[in-house]
Amino acid sequence: MATTYSISDLAREFDLTTRAIRFYEDMGLLQPERSGPGGRNRVYSHRDRTRLKLTLRAKRLGLSLTEAKDLIDMYDSPRDTGPQLQKFLVVLDAHKLELEGQMAEIQANLDEVKAHEKEARSLLTKQGNQPVKVLKTAKTSKA
Repeated sequence: MATTYSISDLAREFDLTTRAIRFYEDMGLLQPERSGPGGRNRVYSHRDRTRLKLTLRAKRLGLSLTEAKDLIDMYDSPRDTGPQLQKFLVVLDAHKLELEGQMAEIQANLDEVKAHEKEARSLLTKQGNQPVKVLKTAKTSKA
């Protein structure tokens, strides 16, 4: 018998909410079987688990769910992997260009912040005031 998973199993394994998994289902990324009274219980296959894992990987890369679905759907087809890999490279290249553009904007913004900081410290020193010492911390967030 093939291994199956409940929505709670997948939520626990991938540290997701059941709502997120249902959202991925609504987007067509997952297609669980239904069981129980009125088909209320979702039964996820190994294929669904793999698709969820690939979806989360695509999200970490910054791809949209639509891009993720397009790529994952290609791997479900029995065709040669050449076209899938070509499509994947095109998507990755476009995403890389977008990230590089964002990185350039962030660097320009950081350079401007540093220039204003230097100017403010200089003005304070000219006025005989001691600039405040700022603690350097890196803020991170879990997405």
